[in-house]
Amino acid sequence: MPPTPGTPGHERLSTHEVANQPAPRGDLDLWADDPALNDHAASAGADTARLGDFGAMIGTAEMRAMGRDANRHPPEAVLFDAGGRRLDEVRFHPAYHRLMQVGLGAGYAAIPWEGAKGGHATHAAMVYLMSQVEPGVCCPMTMTYAAVPALGADKALLADWVPKLTARLYDPAMRPLRAKGAATMGMAMTEKQGGSDIRANTTRAEAEGDHYRLTGHKWFCSAPMSDGFLTLAQADGGLTCFLVPRWLEGGRNAIHIQRLKDKLGNRANASAEIEYHGALAHRLGEEGAGVRTIIEMVHHTRLDTAMAPAGLMRAALSEAHHSARHRSAFQKRLIDQPLMRAVLADLALDWEGTLALGLHVARAFDGQGEAARAFARLGVALAKFLGNKLCPGLVYEAMECLGGMGYVEDTPLPMLYREAPLNSIWEGSGNVICLDILRTLRREPLAGEVLSAELATVAGQDRRFDAAMQAHMAAFPKLPDEGQARFYAESLATLLTASVLLRHAPGVVAGAYVATRLSEPRGRVAGAVAGIDTGAVLARLGNPRD
Repeated sequence: MPPTPGTPGHERLSTHEVANQPAPRGDLDLWADDPALNDHAASAGADTARLGDFGAMIGTAEMRAMGRDANRHPPEAVLFDAGGRRLDEVRFHPAYHRLMQVGLGAGYAAIPWEGAKGGHATHAAMVYLMSQVEPGVCCPMTMTYAAVPALGADKALLADWVPKLTARLYDPAMRPLRAKGAATMGMAMTEKQGGSDIRANTTRAEAEGDHYRLTGHKWFCSAPMSDGFLTLAQADGGLTCFLVPRWLEGGRNAIHIQRLKDKLGNRANASAEIEYHGALAHRLGEEGAGVRTIIEMVHHTRLDTAMAPAGLMRAALSEAHHSARHRSAFQKRLIDQPLMRAVLADLALDWEGTLALGLHVARAFDGQGEAARAFARLGVALAKFLGNKLCPGLVYEAMECLGGMGYVEDTPLPMLYREAPLNSIWEGSGNVICLDILRTLRREPLAGEVLSAELATVAGQDRRFDAAMQAHMAAFPKLPDEGQARFYAESLATLLTASVLLRHAPGVVAGAYVATRLSEPRGRVAGAVAGIDTGAVLARLGNPRD
């Protein structure tokens, strides 16, 4: 029988005794061992009891092993059967299906739409937890969650689809929606010639009675085995949003998979190039209103792409922290060596800042009224931009803390490193997000007013924060031109993060963030800090039982 996950092997070998190596990690409680998550989830109004159950379940050695299996056995395209008939299917490893079952069954896609208080904040925290175990399966679940508000543009489609999208079940069966207990939803917008410039799309939509027929291609279609897809095509009235079902009552819809992308990371999740060959589609919203309709889905997927990097950072830091506590060099544990403590504490500040800002923004998604809506739109862009720019560097530094072992596939670090750039690219890459921030502030004065009010809540609490605010306003007395958009977005997002930490994190942690992110001098590499309480910051990583 195979050994139980987390059980050490034989230490006495024929040539030497294995020593000074961290023991395999057993079951982890991703909720109980994360005091920062506990604090910020509570501040955001999330359902902490539900998160406690999910964090304990998803962190077990069994679940983490499934995450490794799903990532190491990527999906395969099966385009034809043995007789040459088109199938256009994607086959997944059983571990992928099990993780989908666990996530959807726990309410990953459903909680925000069930009417309970703090649903979006609870969902966002689940994204954070799931991303630590296997981030690839988050993509189809995130799109399923995010499709619900977009479907509000058509009452009939809303009535047909939303009960299946929020069913707390996973039903991978290949059959029409009517015959399924649950469904998932994908999204296919970009084309070869346009990328983020979706108004350049050439896919055509021809009206045919009460539906349409689509002809064209999509360059990226993630989760191509979803039960339906929100997509964009050119109708007579302009660029329009459509719902394309994967399966029809009479069989397969004319969605042809060309190939799967051979991606750097996100290996468990399939991303395909597809073509529509007269595929049946239902219009969602008015002709010509495609961007306005589908942006509701994009807005909600951006929340998840702002939360996922916090989960990746946490997973990487957890491995580095574990190694440092259980490995010694030069007669001293690594965790007790001042320079290692400085590096880990510096990284931990970026991780907690990303977590805190993401959950604070999620709270706005749960809010009511125009002010909450305006802050959610602007805040999610700021959180997505900053967190994802910090994530790859943090994961690399955590990898280096393990030395050569961090570069070996026996640890989670290579998977996390490959995953780290992705959420910055998805749902609007860095430049697109920065330009969207400027556009929002120009078009929606309320967004700027709400943001100013957010920052003003901590005025006078820390003189260094106040000085940084004054410096920001002096540098940007008005909105900058496009060439300065990244500088502006980074400054604003860092200030907003600091304000959230000053409100909801221990004072010593918030003070360390302000001192090292908003004050000079500041080095450009991790650990190039001085004068912070590393012990207090590292305590936010928790005290795991391993």
